[in-house]
Parts: sequence; C-alpha cells; structure tokens
Amino acid sequence: MHLRPGFGLGIFLLLAPFVLRAQDDRQMDQYLLDRMVSNRGPSKVNVDAKRVINQSSSFLKEREPEMTGEEYALYEKVVTMLGTNPAFAVKLLEAMMNEKEPPSPAFEFILGNAYYSAGDVDKAAASYQSAVKHYPTFVRAWNNLGVLYYAAGKYEEATPCFSKSITLGDKDPMTFGLLGSCLERAQDYVSAELAYMQALAGDPSSSEWKEGLLRICIQQRQDARAEALVKKLIKDRPDEKRYWLVYANLKLTEGKKLEAITLLETAAGTGIAGPDELTMLGDLYAEEHLTPEALRIYQKLLAASPDAGEHRLLAYARMLTSAGKYAEAKETLDRLEPKVSPANQAALQQARGEWLVAQEKWAEARALFEKILQQAPFNGPALLGVGRSYAAENDLAHAQLSFEAAFKVPESKYAACLELANVELRNRNYRRSVDYLQQALSIERTDAVEDYLARIKSLVSD
Repeated sequence: MHLRPGFGLGIFLLLAPFVLRAQDDRQMDQYLLDRMVSNRGPSKVNVDAKRVINQSSSFLKEREPEMTGEEYALYEKVVTMLGTNPAFAVKLLEAMMNEKEPPSPAFEFILGNAYYSAGDVDKAAASYQSAVKHYPTFVRAWNNLGVLYYAAGKYEEATPCFSKSITLGDKDPMTFGLLGSCLERAQDYVSAELAYMQALAGDPSSSEWKEGLLRICIQQRQDARAEALVKKLIKDRPDEKRYWLVYANLKLTEGKKLEAITLLETAAGTGIAGPDELTMLGDLYAEEHLTPEALRIYQKLLAASPDAGEHRLLAYARMLTSAGKYAEAKETLDRLEPKVSPANQAALQQARGEWLVAQEKWAEARALFEKILQQAPFNGPALLGVGRSYAAENDLAHAQLSFEAAFKVPESKYAACLELANVELRNRNYRRSVDYLQQALSIERTDAVEDYLARIKSLVSD
C-alpha cells in the first residue's frame, strides 16, 4: 500500500491554462475580460485631463455664468499665464477674493483651472464644486469636475458629473466614453453599453470605445457582436497583440480550436504574436499532442521572452515525461540546455532527474539530484528525488534521511510527509505513519490521503 504523489496532472495544469479555461464558458468569459483589461479591471481611458481643463478657459456666451467687470479685467490679464506661470496666476486670482463679495461661478471656474494647472487638484475640485453649486447648469464645470475625478480614479464620484454634463447638452464623444468607463466599473453594463455606443456614434474611429463595448459584449455573452468588434479592432490596429489573443479565445469558447490555432499561427507568422500569443499557441499544439509544432512555437517563445520560454519548455518536458514520451521529453530538454539561464539550471537538472526516475534509472537519477544538492543543499525536489531513488532500491534508511531533510523545506514538506508515511508503513511503524499523514492533511486535504489514513488507522487498531 503506497501513496506516491504524482506530478503528471500538476504539470499539465501548468502547461495548458488557456486550454483548460476553454472548457468552462464562464471562466473563459472572465479570462477574455481580463485580457482586455490587463488584469486591472476595465482599462482606464487615456484622458488628457490637462488638455481638457486648460482648453476650457474661454466662455460660452448665454450658456454660462458671467464674471463681474472687475473679475473679467483680471481674467484678461491672467488667462495667458495659466499655461506659462500658473502659480503666479493663482496668487493674482486669490488676491481678488474676499469674504464680503463671494466670487462669481465663472470666476471660481477659472480659479479651478488655475489650481489644476498649478498642481493643486483638491483646491481645483473644491472650486468646480462651488461653481456648480451656485450655477447648476454650468456644463463645463461639471465636465471638468468629472475629468478631475476620473483622472484620480474616483469613478463613482465622476459618474454623476458626466451624466449631468450630458443632460445639460454636452455631446462630446469623450464625455460619453468616460461615462461608459465609469458605469462599466460599477457593473452597470446596460447603461455602459449605451454610453459607449453614443461615444462611437460621435467618434467611430476610437479603439478605446470599441474596446469598452467589446468588454460589455463578452460580459453579456454576446459572442457574435464581440467577434465582429474584435475583427474590426484587428483591422484597425493589426499590431495590437492582445486583440489576436482575445479573438482566438472567442474561437475557443465556440469550440473552434483549429480556427484559434490558425489565427495565432497567422499572428506568429507575421511577427505580430508576443509571448502570450505564442504561449497559447504552443499550449494548443501540446494539447493536440503535436510535439514538433509545440516545440517550434516554444522555441519562438524562448527567443521572444527567455524566462517565459524556459518555464514553458521545462513544463512541456515534464508533461512528456509524465505521458511516457521519453524520446520527445529528452529532445525538449536537449534543445533547452544550451540556452537555459543560470537561474533555471537547477530546474533543468530536476526535469532530467524526473525523466530518469520515470524510466527507473535510479542510480543515474540519484547522481543527478545529488549534483543539484551540492549547489543547493536545501532544494526540496532534489531531496525528494534522492529519497525516492533509495526507496525504489529498498534502502529505506537512506531514503528516510533524505525525506526528513525534505520535510524541513516548506515547499516539499507535504510530499515529504507522504513519503515518510510510506517508509514508516513499510517499517511497520503504523502510528508514526498516521502522524505523518495527519500532518500532510493539515497542509492540504484530499480524499485520497484521508482514505489512506483511514486504512492505516485500521492497522493501528488491529
């Protein structure tokens, strides 16, 4: 009765995360959203707050409040200073203010622009707030306040500002787009979709609003619309790598794996594909057991992103070893060895050791693991490898010493508990075997280990 911790399934999970996601539509939807937003929530629109606020210093006749004659005389003097010497402009404007005669909303608006230009965002917001309080239909004050909040990441506060600006007649596509972004973050997808569509109606060339609408379509499972949008985005910006990846994942959600492979091959063949796209393509080939194709793509990944390529090739070699494809595993490791970085040398040797263990070449495997331990005495996987080679040769005393050393290393403690339980069982020390299994369960609970523990406990009772 032995419980050996296998590594085949774990390696496959490492190797093909995209493929596994495709098996669950909801997980894939979330993945697509993550790809579109770079794992940070809806992508933040690159609004140039400085441009919007600085360009709002002139007034719209008969639609906005007016200054007093004295304020306007000063305004004419300082308006050109806002872009060149905002700090001095602020001092001049502040000198006009007094408690007896509160400034006009128009003056507060210009003061808010001056504060923003001088870098005092809090005072700018306070000035805009005061302006709209005293003149609720002041469109550009609402808009500037919304832009200020948006730039600061205060999306909940920005939403009513943009809504008010639009209600008062603002038809700028940027205002609709920023409102859509805020609503999307609040998960009000219906309203966000309408806002993005209004933004696109005014600015059909904007990729930012198309991306926003694409995220909404993915979220709402509108696959046909999402595909049409991502195709248009690829046509507009073919060099944008993530669009290709999103398109391929949409094909996977439809069960069209070959079309996904074709898309990614096109991106790889034209040099557009980046590390993520190459990783996905290699994983798809690996899942289809197309070893030469997978190796070719992983080699490209190695050139594009050495660290990612090394980790992928190592994972692939381990998967091949687990599947009993020893020749292919050896070819993968041989291709990687001349290029592997010092940081992954130990991992490469570990993979070779696992390859030897799988073929029951115990002495060679042990020699390789011991070589790793000469450089890193507390390498948990290597300690486990040495112990397993001794255990396979029935040298339980040396096996136990290696497993006890691995037990002291956090990353290998769980596996060491299982191996020590095996050793104690073979030595008929049932109570100690129970102790090790209980420690393993305290780290990770699995049905297999609980069943194993129940069987050992029955031996203790007997």
